[in-house]
Amino acid sequence: MSKRVKEMVIAEIGRQLPEVGELLVVDSSRLDAISTNRWRLSLQESNISVLFVKNSLAKKALNQAGISSLDSLLQGPTTLVWGGEDIVALSKEITKWAKELKELEIRGGTVEGTCLTAADVEEFSKSPSRLELIGQIVGLALSPGGQIASLLLSPGGTLSGQIKALSEGESEEQTEEQPEEAATS
Repeated sequence: MSKRVKEMVIAEIGRQLPEVGELLVVDSSRLDAISTNRWRLSLQESNISVLFVKNSLAKKALNQAGISSLDSLLQGPTTLVWGGEDIVALSKEITKWAKELKELEIRGGTVEGTCLTAADVEEFSKSPSRLELIGQIVGLALSPGGQIASLLLSPGGTLSGQIKALSEGESEEQTEEQPEEAATS
């Protein structure tokens, strides 16, 4: 490859990775063509990008993008994977595929400049997603408020029920007294 072509490839990789904070490195070289296509199409449906790249070009492009923590992982056949909702969703998807396709090897990744090992990626895949965490936080925040509201409404509800029962009892007594008065007169 000529120097000019390499510069164009590095520029293209840099263009694709401008705001990537989460990136995984996998080895998919042992996958057959059918498995690779099925894997790539599935990842594409999840808004996850896959890039098969030469290591020296990837190192230069990533270093230009400010991601230097992956240099130790860029050895041998390399596939860069990024995208999805967050690192947890990305890790879950890649880990799921690594279990399904035994030839797919997770090497590691990076999150905001911090290098991850394959075990770290596995741990991220077991974590709750961003939306699940937000739901848990909202549930925890609303739980005391709901308890306070039910406590405040509970005595009021009981009191209003008793007043209603008393008023219904009085109205029944009045309707019973009226026919008796009509009968006596």
